[in-house]
Amino acid sequence: MRNLITDVPGLRIGQASDAALASGVTAVIFDQPAVASVDVRGGGPGTRETDLLLPEKTVAAIDAVVLSGGSAFGLDAAAGVQAWLAEQGRGFAIGAARVPIVAGAVLFDLINGGDKAWGRFPPYRELGYAAAAAAGCDVALGTVGAGYGATTADLKGGLGSASAVTESGDIVGAIVAVNAVGSATIGASGHFWAAPFELNGEFGGRGLPAPWPADANRLKMKGAPPGANTTIAVVATDAMLTKSEARHLAVMAQDGLARALFPIHTPLDGDTVFAAATGRRALSDPVYGLARLGSAAALALARASARAVFAATALPFEGALPAWRDRFGA
Repeated sequence: MRNLITDVPGLRIGQASDAALASGVTAVIFDQPAVASVDVRGGGPGTRETDLLLPEKTVAAIDAVVLSGGSAFGLDAAAGVQAWLAEQGRGFAIGAARVPIVAGAVLFDLINGGDKAWGRFPPYRELGYAAAAAAGCDVALGTVGAGYGATTADLKGGLGSASAVTESGDIVGAIVAVNAVGSATIGASGHFWAAPFELNGEFGGRGLPAPWPADANRLKMKGAPPGANTTIAVVATDAMLTKSEARHLAVMAQDGLARALFPIHTPLDGDTVFAAATGRRALSDPVYGLARLGSAAALALARASARAVFAATALPFEGALPAWRDRFGA
């Protein structure tokens, strides 16, 4: 176990970043089509192919999920991933044709100081292709991929991942790009909201603050319009799930964001969590097994969210937000 989503057998992660653009793409590539669903919350989402992930829709499995910066322009990243998958002969078979099924979500990072004067066509399609081509088991964290240009209310955001094993032996993992309107830390302290769930000092080992800060409940929010934020994530498991069960896994996993970020799911966010099952082992129990799986996914996503901020480095632009390490040390 490497404490990464790639601990879940049957998937790989690819990432591509552009330092001048101050943005990037993270692609989750499934070795075989994976059963998947999604839960979308907040007032300003930017998504692709989420309707077909509803349990009652026809397509049973997907080939990839893409997380991207770039706001609506970043939706092009999925086309790049789709192009790479098509070259591999992947896709939903319709007669002689094959159509790779790629879902995705984007976050807003258009005013972070990077050069967004890209001309007629945004660069996200090429970034998506590069991310898919680079897919493997190693996952860089922090200022990379979809988290490259991400920010929170008071600190640099980023890309995080974590994994866990349930009592029944099911593996669950999470990957998240944290670009929240709120904050990952409690008040003005460097302590993370996700501290009670930390394992092995994975985001500094500071625990909860004592005494409890007087400003802990004070709202820290970006002063931005709706859609200018958003935390987007994928949780995955090696268990066999139906689309309906994957949908419930995504719903439960959203609680991980609520345990790591405050506030969350506001009208200014477009928070989206995908859930995917690679189907390598039977779920121990369709009720209690799914409850255990969802609980583990929520905690893994909370930990991944804190790791995203903990691992981030500041962007080299005037007025850029500091990274957690800049303000609170290693």
